[in-house]
Amino acid sequence: MASEVTVDPFSMPSESPPQPQHKHKKTWAELRQAVRNTRKVLTSLASRVPSLFTFRSIQSDQGPVTRIYFLGLTGGSRENTLLYVDIPMKENGSDLLIWKNVLDSFQATLSQGELSKEEQLMRERQRLGTLGITSYDLDNETGTCVFPACNSLFFCELPDILNEEKALPSSIPTLCAGARLDPKICPTNSDLVGFINNSDLWVTNIRSGAELRLTFSHTGALRLSEDPKSAGVPSFVVQEEFDRYTGYWWQPVKSSDDSPDVFRVLYEEVDESDVEILNIYSPSTDGVDEFRYPRAGTDNAKCSLKIVEFESTAGQLGSVLEKQLYEPLSTFLPWMEYIVRAGWTPDAKYVWAQVLSRNQCQLAVVLISPDCFIPTPVDMEVGSFDSSVFPPLQVIYEETSDIWVNVHDLLYFFPQQSDTEISFVWASEKSGYRHLYLMTCSLQLNSSSSNTSEPMERYEGGLLVMPWRETQLTAGDWEVNHRQIWVDERRELVYFVGLKDSPLETHFYVVSYTHPSEPVRLTKLGSSHAISCDKACTMFVTVYSSIREVTCSKVFQIVHGTNGQISPLLMGTLLGASFLDEEYKSPELVEYQTEAGHRAYGMVYRPGHYEEGVKYPTVLFVYGGPQVQLVTNAFKGLKFLRLHTLALEGYVVVVIDGRGSSCRGLQFESHLKNNLGCVELDDQVEGLTQIASQLQCIDLSRVAIHGWSYGGYLALMGLAQRPDIFKVAIAGAPVVMWTMYDTGYTERYMGIPANNTECYEKGSVLHYVEKFPDEENRLLIIHGLIDENVHFQHTSVLVNSLVKLCKPYQLQIYPSERHGIRNHESSEHYKTMVLSFLQHNL
Repeated sequence: MASEVTVDPFSMPSESPPQPQHKHKKTWAELRQAVRNTRKVLTSLASRVPSLFTFRSIQSDQGPVTRIYFLGLTGGSRENTLLYVDIPMKENGSDLLIWKNVLDSFQATLSQGELSKEEQLMRERQRLGTLGITSYDLDNETGTCVFPACNSLFFCELPDILNEEKALPSSIPTLCAGARLDPKICPTNSDLVGFINNSDLWVTNIRSGAELRLTFSHTGALRLSEDPKSAGVPSFVVQEEFDRYTGYWWQPVKSSDDSPDVFRVLYEEVDESDVEILNIYSPSTDGVDEFRYPRAGTDNAKCSLKIVEFESTAGQLGSVLEKQLYEPLSTFLPWMEYIVRAGWTPDAKYVWAQVLSRNQCQLAVVLISPDCFIPTPVDMEVGSFDSSVFPPLQVIYEETSDIWVNVHDLLYFFPQQSDTEISFVWASEKSGYRHLYLMTCSLQLNSSSSNTSEPMERYEGGLLVMPWRETQLTAGDWEVNHRQIWVDERRELVYFVGLKDSPLETHFYVVSYTHPSEPVRLTKLGSSHAISCDKACTMFVTVYSSIREVTCSKVFQIVHGTNGQISPLLMGTLLGASFLDEEYKSPELVEYQTEAGHRAYGMVYRPGHYEEGVKYPTVLFVYGGPQVQLVTNAFKGLKFLRLHTLALEGYVVVVIDGRGSSCRGLQFESHLKNNLGCVELDDQVEGLTQIASQLQCIDLSRVAIHGWSYGGYLALMGLAQRPDIFKVAIAGAPVVMWTMYDTGYTERYMGIPANNTECYEKGSVLHYVEKFPDEENRLLIIHGLIDENVHFQHTSVLVNSLVKLCKPYQLQIYPSERHGIRNHESSEHYKTMVLSFLQHNL
């Protein structure tokens, strides 16, 4: 029997493989022009993708017509505006729906004025890349629309009848200094609009012009250290790591005993007194900007829920009353660290909150009666109130995990049919994958008597953990998307987006919540779909694309057959297919079986002017961290424009989702627990080897590793841990030490530093500095000076360590950016710098 021979795929062959024909090295100007040419090919496509849909019924001569409002660009404009289409009352197949402007004589003014620092920070955390109108709030009943633009707030009246008359927006007057953020229309009086100004909550009457400050948490002190409180604004960690960007919620309906003139707002007050202050150099002022930034192991912000009441009579505002819980929420749940979600139940009988422990392994959903909130200030010590005189706080769901609990937005409360019971749709990953459940929970009306014979657990201080029943609605080795669900209460159906048919494609599904069975898919295979559905679940818009097809959008009616069958009926095309420039070559998806036994996926861009049998220098573009999935069957020409540029310049570009990436279940993600920086490269190298064996065009002797943020971190780790594989590394805004990154992200995966010292040490780039190569021109580091997430101190400590050990490196610093302050991943200079470095060193 012949002995097996092990071949090292990275060893140099005796005969060099065919190389691409020699090309002259391009000048900086030529490389920059190549970047610009690529941008021209694809940028126009980005402007055509509609977003943020709202459905509204308006009247016509033949009856109600659905009008869909959305954000998008028209003509040669570079800035989003508010648009609409009218959906015909009968199927029109593939007919193209005509986009129409909502606003009159307004678009030209949208770019006026510089964004405030608060607006820039919010745009960075929400990953907004567009200009112009980026959000709006619409009251369906009255047609009142409010939106921020031009450093101001505007409102307009949208017609209730079918016509094409444009709305003329009016500026909402104010005496406030600074930006007015997060505007929301009051659900019970569309004349009232709440907003945030200088970290406090305000309200204005858009008819009378009356304006009132509702909270006084922020004092306006010049130094950040002297002004740690805010109202209605989530802390940095809650915004950045838990994707909650608002901190106040209007009472949705009037209670039966409410005065018609009284209005209530639930809000979060944040106290950052104990949070460290980070000083970041500001090139624009040649001074220092201060940011609150909780590093792993340090104190987080303290948060509390409050209610503010005020009166509005005949257009005037006044009689403000602030209320707080009679005891802090942390008294009832001493393990809680974060309020990750909050709001009102639909009938406003309860305030609800999702709270999460610091290690993020315990979560609870809590119901709180508004009667538990008492007027402030209260000069009484914690624990001095008799909890029996207040309705109990009730935990209606609890979950623990030995991995972590991923926060989601999949919570839908049904109207209460009984005071002693509440039902809701919820999602959990306790099966290993995120799936939907129908929950029914018993309730107790007061602390002194029981309304149920079922057992319950009592915590100290008037909090009860109530018994619940659950019915699992979806199941299998796939997961439900975390962003949104839609519930048709009349037909007892739940609509959701999930990955049932492929981990690479998101689709729209429906399942019964009273008689659960196999979910029905309503979108076609072969593309990934982003869905917006109307509240009544009668119509939906899909924005979809595939790896080879540019983004399209269609409108469907949801049809219910007599036999219970549910199917989509095409009502029109909102965005048709586009023709790509001939130079654009779509990437291709590849898959392979790993040694660990799971199916893995990658994506490959072949070089421009590709020749069969030729080996090309290769760039492994990496992220590799949790919460991200790079490889999907969706159009990549926009998000990964820089990868297309690299391919046009003669490189093979490879992207791999290893273990730890999202959308493959909790166990798949948990590969990274306590192992950041220690296991990811094994999957990346294995994938690179497998793909090279499949495609035969990858030159494994000339491989660069490149990424941004977590990808920048792995680029550094790749060069330090495997310099035999990666010839060069380009690290953008890299994390260097996890003890310098924020609490919410880092502690989820690594625990608290004091309790996990060894993992933090092994996960630090500084642990491997001695292993960085001694040859020049193998390491390029790129970082923005005013990055307030992965701040420049990471690169600073790395450079200091490299200098001490005489390790060569190149450093590119960016001081500022016109439309962003965090990083420069999409800038022209950054892309040109990468091309230049690769051209000379790979």
